[in-house]
Amino acid sequence: MASASSPAMAFDIREHTLDNGLRVVLQPDASAPLVALHVMYHVGSKNERAGRTGFAHLFEHLLFQGSEHVAKEQHFKLVQDAGGTLNGTTWFDRTNYFETLPANELDLGLWLESDRMGFFKPGITQEKLDNQREVVKNERRQSYENRPYGLAFETLLARAYDEGHPYRHPTIGHMPDIDAARLEDVHEFFDLHYGPGNATLVLVGDFDPREALGRVEAWFGEIPARSVAPPPDVSVPACGGERRALLRDRVQMPRVYLMFHSPPWADPDFEAVVTLNYLLADGNSSRFEKTLVYEKQMAADVTSFTWPTESVGMCFIVATARPGVRADDLEREVREVIDDLLDGGIEDAELEGARNRTRRGLLNGRAGFGDRADAIAHAAVLRGDAGYVNDAFTRYGAVTRRDVERVARTVLDPRGLTVLHVVPEEGTP
Repeated sequence: MASASSPAMAFDIREHTLDNGLRVVLQPDASAPLVALHVMYHVGSKNERAGRTGFAHLFEHLLFQGSEHVAKEQHFKLVQDAGGTLNGTTWFDRTNYFETLPANELDLGLWLESDRMGFFKPGITQEKLDNQREVVKNERRQSYENRPYGLAFETLLARAYDEGHPYRHPTIGHMPDIDAARLEDVHEFFDLHYGPGNATLVLVGDFDPREALGRVEAWFGEIPARSVAPPPDVSVPACGGERRALLRDRVQMPRVYLMFHSPPWADPDFEAVVTLNYLLADGNSSRFEKTLVYEKQMAADVTSFTWPTESVGMCFIVATARPGVRADDLEREVREVIDDLLDGGIEDAELEGARNRTRRGLLNGRAGFGDRADAIAHAAVLRGDAGYVNDAFTRYGAVTRRDVERVARTVLDPRGLTVLHVVPEEGTP
C-alpha cells in the first residue's frame, strides 16, 4: 500500500475478463480482514431516451427489491446481518452497487450481485415498480423540489445544454417520465444495459487472488453474454456565447453558479483543471476564499470543482452571498478574481499548495477498501484504465504553472459560460 510519505501509489491490480464479457479487477490487501465488492454498470442518465428520464436511477432502487433467488429487500438484511454495509448510486455515466463485508463473507456478496445481474427480471413485479416509482418521486420532492437550492443544478444543466443533449437532464429524472415508466420498459432497459459485458466487478481486500477469481467465475460465469447497447452520441457543446438563468427559490441568501465547459475525465488536461479548482477555492489562502470571504466579506462560502464525467466536462464555481449582498454584485466580484488570475498568472507557491492538496485528497480517498474499490471501478469503466488509481498521484504532481495558466485561459472562457442566480422568492437579483 501507499502511505502519506510515499512518492506514488502502487496498488497491486490484476485484471481478467470472463467469457461472458464481465470485467474483473482484483486488488488484494491483507491489512484488514475485510473485502469490498463493487459492481459498476456502464449505464447512467445519459443513456436514457426522451420521455424516460430517471430510468437508471429507478433501476438503482429496483435492483434492491430482490431477484429470482433473493427476496424483496433481503440484500440489506443479509449483508447487515453478516456485519457488512452496502449501497448503490447513479450518475450521468454509470450505476454502481457495492458492499463491504468480513473477508469470510465474500461468497455472500458475489451471490447477491450475480443474482441480480443474471436473474433480476423474474423478481420484478408491477407492484414493486409502482412502489419504487413513488419512492423515487418522494426522493425528488425532498432532495430537489423542497430543498433550498435543490433545483439549481437541474436548472443550470438545462440552460447549459441544448434540447436532447444526454447531459441536459438530472439523474433523478423528471416527474412525468417517472410516472410513465412501464414494466416492459424496465425489462427492456435491463436487457440493454445490465448484462455482464456492460459491467465491471472490483474486489479489494483480504483474499487470495487465484481463489477469489475462481469464486467469481463460479458465481458469474454461467450468466449468458448479452449484446451491449451502443453508447449515446454526446456532442461537445460549442462555446457560442454566455448563457444565463434566474431561479427564485425559498432561500435566505442569493447564490451564484458559474458553469464552464471543460475537458472530460480522460482528457490529458483534466488534472490541470482540478488543480486550478483547488487553487481557486480550497483553503484560506485560495483566491476566492482570501478575496471574497475574508478581505471583501462578500461571500459566506465559495467552492470550485470539476465533475469527472466521461463524455463532456463541467467545471463549476459556486458562491453564496453574505446578508445584504446582491447576486449581481457577487457575480461581478467572482469574475474579477477570475480576470485577475487570467491577467496576472499564478505564483509558484500557490501552485505547490494546490498540487499538495490534490494529492492529499487522493491519498485520503484511497485509504479505505470501499473508497479504493470505488476509485478503481470508476477508472476502469469511465477511463478504460483501472491503473489510473496508481498513476493519478504522479500525474497531479507533474502539473506545472504553465499547464494551469493554459487551462485557465481555455476553460474559464466566458463564451462557454452558463450563469445561474438563485435568489429569495421575494428578493431581487
